[in-house]
Amino acid sequence: MPKPPHPLALELLTPARPLALELRVHGVHGAPPDELLGDPRTVRITGDSTAAVFRRAADADAEDHPEWYAGRPVIEAYCWSRLTSGNGARALWLLLLPFMVVNLAHWARPAAPATGPAPRGVRTYGVLVRVLALSLTLLLIAAACEVSLDLLAWQCAGSAHCTGSRSWLGFLEPGGWWGQPGRRLALGALVPAALTGLLWFLSNRTWSAYESQPPPADTAAPAAAARTAPALGRPGFWYGRRIVARLRAAHTAAGLLTVAAAVAVPTARHDRRTGTPALEALGWAVEVLLAAGALAVAWVVCRRGRTEARPDHRLDRAAVTLLPGSALALLAAALLYAGWSRPGWTSAGRLPGDFAFGALMLGQGCCVLLLAAVAVRLYRLAPDPATALYGLGGPAIAMLGCALGGVMSGGVAQRVADWLDGTGAPAPAGPPVPAPPVLLSWQAAVLPPLLLVLALLAAWFAVRGIRARRRLAAGVAAEYPGEPPDEDRSRRIAGARAAAALTDSAPWFVAAVSGITLLLGAGALAGAWISGRVPGEAARGAHPLLETAARAAQDAGSWLIGLGIAAFVAWGRRAYRDPAARRTIGVLWDVGTFWPRAAHPFAPPCYAERAVPDLTWRMTGWTGRTGGRLVISGHSQGSVLAAAAVWQLPPHVRRRVALLTYGSPLRRLYGRWFPAYFGPGPLGALHGDVDCWRNLWRATDPIGGPVLAAAGDTMRGTGPAAEAGPDGPAVAIGQAGPDAPAAPSDSVDRGPLADPLAYGRTARHPLPAPILGHFDYQADPAFAAERDALLARLAGPARRTRRARPAAPAAPTASGATPAVPAPRVSKEPAEPEDPPGTAG
Repeated sequence: MPKPPHPLALELLTPARPLALELRVHGVHGAPPDELLGDPRTVRITGDSTAAVFRRAADADAEDHPEWYAGRPVIEAYCWSRLTSGNGARALWLLLLPFMVVNLAHWARPAAPATGPAPRGVRTYGVLVRVLALSLTLLLIAAACEVSLDLLAWQCAGSAHCTGSRSWLGFLEPGGWWGQPGRRLALGALVPAALTGLLWFLSNRTWSAYESQPPPADTAAPAAAARTAPALGRPGFWYGRRIVARLRAAHTAAGLLTVAAAVAVPTARHDRRTGTPALEALGWAVEVLLAAGALAVAWVVCRRGRTEARPDHRLDRAAVTLLPGSALALLAAALLYAGWSRPGWTSAGRLPGDFAFGALMLGQGCCVLLLAAVAVRLYRLAPDPATALYGLGGPAIAMLGCALGGVMSGGVAQRVADWLDGTGAPAPAGPPVPAPPVLLSWQAAVLPPLLLVLALLAAWFAVRGIRARRRLAAGVAAEYPGEPPDEDRSRRIAGARAAAALTDSAPWFVAAVSGITLLLGAGALAGAWISGRVPGEAARGAHPLLETAARAAQDAGSWLIGLGIAAFVAWGRRAYRDPAARRTIGVLWDVGTFWPRAAHPFAPPCYAERAVPDLTWRMTGWTGRTGGRLVISGHSQGSVLAAAAVWQLPPHVRRRVALLTYGSPLRRLYGRWFPAYFGPGPLGALHGDVDCWRNLWRATDPIGGPVLAAAGDTMRGTGPAAEAGPDGPAVAIGQAGPDAPAAPSDSVDRGPLADPLAYGRTARHPLPAPILGHFDYQADPAFAAERDALLARLAGPARRTRRARPAAPAAPTASGATPAVPAPRVSKEPAEPEDPPGTAG
């Protein structure tokens, strides 16, 4: 006999019920609509080629025939993967990887109370991250200046040995019109200036497509209560038009000023040595203007952060237009000043790159340490043991971003110098062939010890996983009563659980990498400044073992950087031509570009600023037009988008919407790394605002987990015997089979679900059941049962009254009723006073 339907689903059999809709949102792998809907015949209901909502062809006109869908929902799929893996230009985003990482550091700050000294600390945290982001832009442009101005225009073009074998550089030889060093510098400055222009163009184009799209009005907390609402429920959270425009202008100006300084400073230094009064005065004037421009950039970057309490449609016209325009004019003046005829001027040695790169590296290290101090202070105001690294997750991420920027910029300079040198290894200080700054050789030399430490850490985690698998395998068979034990099967299931549990140790891996990088970077800076020579030369005459190790680290680091740059270029070239490879890169952006560009305007754009309003418009418009019930179901990253969209709904729409998440990183990853936005307070407030929410998870899933863990639980267990993790005690689990009862009505989490569904071969599962891990949650009977129960609860005649929100550090979301509207409107409200300092960093 067929199995009877779930008791709560029986209410769906009443023909008078309004239409029910399930809106599915895929995760980072970007399943196509036919796979999400289980039907090859799909049609696009709304949207464009970038992001759209699809249905089965047979369900296209479901609203016209609601009686056909008694007892089952209409299923839609929102496909958003092309927001991050669209055309071939996405391959250029690989160059922006350090910018994306440092932008994540802005959002990884600890949660803090809204009153007391917290707002000032939040604002200080935001300012420090924006300063770090600006330093990465300066580092990239400085690396371009190092290649085009120092290595090519100054060193190589001034050496007959270098230009003799390169006929394409012959016009730069001394004696010709372009042979004067100032004119060569002016010509070489076109390359970093063009790179700055490219970054501006990419940012401006994505700004027009993402940040400049106005959000719907009346789809979040009322303006009066928005200041105290959870951050993701504020009307202006997904509308970063103003902050990105202002930061883009500042970073563009900073890049142009860096190029101008690289040209004007050596020229002015020569004029002061020769004592030409007119040129000397002109040099001083240019340098003073450069300093004034630098102060203006710093003021714009540090002035204020995001506006979230309202959709801010204004632009800082003076900063957006005058700042980059003035910087461009100053660059033109510097190029004209350097191009003035100076007979007898010859280029020798290096440009002052050692000081510039050293100052940037020292400033980044100091900013990271200050950021850590602010993060610790914020964490102590509202401690939560589940927070990654006890509040130091943001500084650790910022350190990784700085390290990536240093490796990428230094690696390019190293490769160009080796190509010009022809020896394939860094040359000692003061050679007759082009050589990069000494600091870059020291940075390359620390790569081998860093990789050795990473290998040891990986081995330690692997051994820990093997031990956990052996311990867990003993109890797996007992979770499937009536099944004969199978040692090999138990070991595979236990191995999947142990591997999934390694995710909970990721914060400490990141902490180890960041800490070691900081220490090795400080050692490299000290070694370069104290010795003034590359590591192999600095260690000459020391103990033979030390001298050999220094030379080996220097050579190995140079080759490692070369291989890394080659692989990076090859990957980008393949991604430009191959959509499959572009989708692989898109997975990286799916995780890293969920957050708005609050710190770095040249980071890849935030796809959620398009996806979240899309979902909000769809849910608001469909429920207002049909009066039906809707469950939005999100897998993996899609569950984060779904939760963010539900946060933006007005209360009268939210009462018609249920939330179903599965394989969700809301608590396990986002709650740990971004506690101010997905910590216990915000998720508790969402639970209080959403009547119907269920979350499904498995012990074999390395990404998903419970979303509302009990207080003190910082990681979930991996078997019947709970395992203590590095963050604290774990939660013991059992197996929830397909016939297990649904979760209680006031709880959110149901799990861990049985995975695999069957231990061995049975009449119901004659073939071996696969271990699904993070995928195919729809294949579990619990998915359909919980979805039907949510829809039945939305339609129930005696729905429970709104419960009081649980106490949480974050302030609750306002739930006052707003007038019902058939569809959302575009937000065009007049601007209100600015947010109080510190509300958004």
